[in-house]
Formats: sequence, C-alpha cells, structure tokens
Amino acid sequence: MDTERLPGCYRHPGRDTGISCARCDRPICPECMISASVGYQCPECVRGGSGTGHAPAANAPRTLAGGLVAADPQLVTKVLIGINAAVFLAAYAVPGLAVQLELLGRYVEYYGAPVEGISTGQYHRLLTSVFLHVEWWHIFGNMVALWVIGGPLEAALGRSRYLALYLLSGLGGSALVYLLTAPNTPTLGASGAICGLLGATVVLARRLRYEMRPVLITLGLMLLVTFVPLGGGWSVSWQAHIGGLVTGALLALGLLAPAPGRKRTLVQAGTCVAVFLLAAALVMVRTAALT
Repeated sequence: MDTERLPGCYRHPGRDTGISCARCDRPICPECMISASVGYQCPECVRGGSGTGHAPAANAPRTLAGGLVAADPQLVTKVLIGINAAVFLAAYAVPGLAVQLELLGRYVEYYGAPVEGISTGQYHRLLTSVFLHVEWWHIFGNMVALWVIGGPLEAALGRSRYLALYLLSGLGGSALVYLLTAPNTPTLGASGAICGLLGATVVLARRLRYEMRPVLITLGLMLLVTFVPLGGGWSVSWQAHIGGLVTGALLALGLLAPAPGRKRTLVQAGTCVAVFLLAAALVMVRTAALT
C-alpha cells in the first residue's frame, strides 16, 4: 500500500515536513519555522510583517520550543565541536590530563600514583568526560554525528534550550555509567550527549509528523553500534548511550510540550530541573554505595 509523501520545505527541499506557514501556506522545516501569535510563519512572512525589521524582545521571532531565533542557528553546535576539539588537543599536549578528566568512579593507580574519582568528590568528571576523546576516529565520528543531528535540533529549540539538552543528556549518560559500571573503569566521549540529541530528534519528528523511517533507522544503527562488541580492545559504553538517549527524550517531551506563554517556560524549566535532580540522585546513591 502506497503512502503519501510529505512536502519538502520550500527553503530546504530535501527536508520533508508536515508544518506550513500560517500566512503563505508554504511548507517549512524546524530551521525555518518561527513561532507567531497564531501558528508558525516562514522567515519571509515575518520580515514582511515586521515593518522595521527590529521587533521588540516580547514580539521577536521564536523557535518551535519558544527560544529566540538566532542569526546563526547552529552557533552552539559549532562551539561544542570547537570545545571537544580543544580538549582533544589539550589531552595530547598535557601528560596526565585525560586521566584527570575521564569518568572514573573510584581511584586507580596511574604510573604508581593514586588517582581519585567521583566517589571522593571529583564530580566534575561527570561532565568533563563528555568533552574528552583520546583517539582521532572517536572524536571524528562523534563530531560528525553532533553536526548532523545537533544542527537542525538547535534551530528547532533555540540556543539555551539546546545547550541545556546537550549538557543534561551528557550528565544523564554519565550518571548511568557511574551507577552501573565497575568504579575503576575509565569512560569518556560525547556519545552519551549525542544520543540524547537523537532521543530528542525522535520526539521532535513525532511532534512535527515527520516521516519516521529515517529517524528510526538512525536510532536502530545507534543501538546496533551500542550492543555489538568492537575489536581492538575498545568497547562502547551502553550505559552512556542508553542513559543519554532516555534523558534526551524526556527533556524533549518537556521542551516541546504545547503550552501557552509563561506556562511553557515553567514546564521547560521544571523538566530540566527534574532531570537534573534524577541524575544527581543516581550519583548520590552510587557514591553512598562506594563510600
């Protein structure tokens, strides 16, 4: 049985979408849609109806999640890639830096000297490990995925909400790793945060009535990579992937929840706080068990 294909965005024909501009009725993707008083509008209609082109903050164009539309809708993604690259180079330039940043539950011996972990109060490892890579193929694969998945998602959410999603997804993945992994097992990489972006993309695609097959295929490939053993002594942390994926999906449900005005902001902030507290609770439980 044939299914009807969704129209492509008038500015990005390769992106199928179920949303149309409320004024001109042209199909628009998340990067192009701007929240208006009624529905969503395309950039041309917003500019044409703004008069001066400098609307006050209260009436400024908004993203799907209510964030301000930025001139560069992928700036945060570029900055995150830059930070990951900088930490990667720093780990090569500074001996022992990677050991101080990686996710480690309890101390180990490093060249005869003890290295402390999260259980002794080094909670920074839960986030610094998200920006740490020590192999070129590892950072290359993660940064390509971040660019492909993160760019459109940032355009749909806005900068601050997207950044909160990335950091909290990374934290959620790290918390599950800390809870379920042997405390002397070092873990690192941005894949937990990126899986969070993928989980949010699934929620976004569902919300916009996109064709789900490409998203589900990507999700299936991620799960395949997660649970199929790698050679060369390397293994994928399924805890980080699943923890990030679930965290990102939960956050997206709150960030994209339909709600008017200030209520939407409260729902979004409440979701972020609730997810943070859940991750913190997992960390506290594991720390209590180890100490």
